[in-house]
Amino acid sequence: YAFSTENWSRTKEEVGYLMGLLHLLLSRDVTRIAKEGYRIRCIGERGRFSPDLQKLMNGAEELTAKNTGTMLVLALSYGGRAEILAGVRKILCGKKTEITETDFSSSLWSAGIPDPDMIIRPGGEKRLSGFLTWGSVYSELFFTDTKWPDFSLEEFQAMLAEFGTRERRIGK
Repeated sequence: YAFSTENWSRTKEEVGYLMGLLHLLLSRDVTRIAKEGYRIRCIGERGRFSPDLQKLMNGAEELTAKNTGTMLVLALSYGGRAEILAGVRKILCGKKTEITETDFSSSLWSAGIPDPDMIIRPGGEKRLSGFLTWGSVYSELFFTDTKWPDFSLEEFQAMLAEFGTRERRIGK
């Protein structure tokens, strides 16, 4: 969750700083990420970004499209409610009268991305803040007071160990 739809209401300076970080990632680090076998997907309201950033997002996805390693999903100008509304609009444009969950899932920005088994929320917040509202319904949730930059491998491994002990019934 790199940048939410609500983040646009932050100060112009803060948004500018975050856009600069995104530009740096997409222009400098994508080649290394591609060489390591990762696949990049950008989900969210792309039209709100500058044409230059949109071009970098498209380029990152194209460069890594054939990679078979882990998928790195960047949720940019993303909000769960916004994603659901965009999916509904897409379905309405298709003039369907009956839709299934599969139809709806395929209309979302996150189409083709597996629902997360596990979601970690750093920074002391105890909410998902609109993150993958549709896809997170059966995700196992982990909350930590640790801020993201200080989140350690050891803390991650402890969460993975706990995840392994949870009974995942998925509605059963």
